[in-house]
Amino acid sequence: KQTMKKPINLASLQSKMCNIWGTKPNTTKLMLCRVEDWTDESFQEDCYVDIRAYGKAERTREMVLDGMEKVQASFLDHGLVANVRLETYDG
Repeated sequence: KQTMKKPINLASLQSKMCNIWGTKPNTTKLMLCRVEDWTDESFQEDCYVDIRAYGKAERTREMVLDGMEKVQASFLDHGLVANVRLETYDG
């Protein structure tokens, strides 16, 4: 599959991510990497969103799942279907 050509407004999406996760722009990094997708056509996403987040006590499973849904909705607001993956880590 060819690299996605749709424009992505990273500044707007970063602002939305900060609102969803309660973070600041200096700790919320968005990186755009355009690559060829070799998976089959059954995956109908426009982009793959990989989130790494510090595992705080208040980031419960329910809070994280809700946040992931909000991330998908934020990308959809920009006309993008996002496949969201989230990993928490201990610092």
